[in-house]
Amino acid sequence: MKCPACDNRLEQMKVEDIVVDVCTNGCGGLWFDPYELKRVDEKHEAAGEILLQIKKNPAISVDYSKQRPCPHCEDQIMMKHFMSAKQEVEVDECANCGGIWLDAGELGQIRDQFTTEVDRERAAESYFSETFDKELEKMLEQGEKNAKRAHNIAKIFRFICPSYYIPGKQKWGAF
Repeated sequence: MKCPACDNRLEQMKVEDIVVDVCTNGCGGLWFDPYELKRVDEKHEAAGEILLQIKKNPAISVDYSKQRPCPHCEDQIMMKHFMSAKQEVEVDECANCGGIWLDAGELGQIRDQFTTEVDRERAAESYFSETFDKELEKMLEQGEKNAKRAHNIAKIFRFICPSYYIPGKQKWGAF
């Protein structure tokens, strides 16, 4: 496979029971197939230590703003997104195969963000709570108001409709 950042040839490196594609003597980037990054993204996971010491060629410069092709999928551009709610590390991920490209140093940054997966999940919950709770609360309130209005309209129809209409039996289900 070819490095999406510097066009160097990626070399496979076996780290315990996963195989990571590494840009050795190039930009120092790492390619993880789906779910492999989860095996090395926390400090207590010893397997990730060796991946922090990839040799990088100082003569190679990388344009981090450029869109990158997926090294695994042909003609597929990877999407950039933040790795966590802290929004400190931006990674490239292929929407087709689910692989993740990390530039040199990003694995170390990811490992430094959270001690455990539980901490990562708490941070995400907190972030989403701060970002969306007020808006979701408003939507819930509006939905309850609409439900109350619909119920009141249904009560009115009970007095207008003939007695052979049994509440809840109509196709339109107002009661």
